[in-house]
Amino acid sequence: SGDLIEMSNSELLTVEPLDLQFPFELRKQISCSLYLTNKTDNHVAFKVKTTNPKKYCVRPNTGVVLPRSTCEVLVTMQAQKEAPSDMQCKDKFLLQGVTASPGITAKDVTPEMFSKEAGYLVEETKLRVTYVSPPQPQSPVHEGSEEGSSPRASVSDNGQASEFSFQRFSADKVEPQEGTSEMLSLISDIELVDVQEQLRRDSKRSQSGIPLMYVLLFGLIGLILGYIMKST
Repeated sequence: SGDLIEMSNSELLTVEPLDLQFPFELRKQISCSLYLTNKTDNHVAFKVKTTNPKKYCVRPNTGVVLPRSTCEVLVTMQAQKEAPSDMQCKDKFLLQGVTASPGITAKDVTPEMFSKEAGYLVEETKLRVTYVSPPQPQSPVHEGSEEGSSPRASVSDNGQASEFSFQRFSADKVEPQEGTSEMLSLISDIELVDVQEQLRRDSKRSQSGIPLMYVLLFGLIGLILGYIMKST
């Protein structure tokens, strides 16, 4: 909140961002840009300080921002051999700005210009450093294999191998199905014709066999009745 108030009260330079975010990676040099905007009609000289000068390289660390213009400052963090356990960074930066005379250049900027003791009106903006996680590469196949093998936590390499072999088998199995779709369609048509022909034959047989069926049925009923009569 203090940084935001200081930024809103600034009259010379607007600084963006107030939070320097470095995607932290071991043994890798990382850079972050600062943008200084001069909101006045005067030349503004600036100077960048840090609590850890051996760790960072600031280019330019002093300079001049022309009236109603913006200047970029590149802050580079040197490659680190060890990562902090909590990924927290306590390093701080301080940007100082003063109104300068017209026509001044970066070579004319001196440390004395930022001396409060000498009576100069120095505007200061505090900046902090934050470590963020580097962007992770997308690997949908790898993620899918992990999700597929998660129920089998006790199976390590074998589980993953079987998962991939199953995927390959499934992929190979699809091709012959697509290739034989026409053949399956033809077989279905032939079976349908056979069924229809069989139905026709059964229909003819049933039509010719109706009288015989009734004769046999009545004969059977007669035999049953005769047997019952004899028994009684």
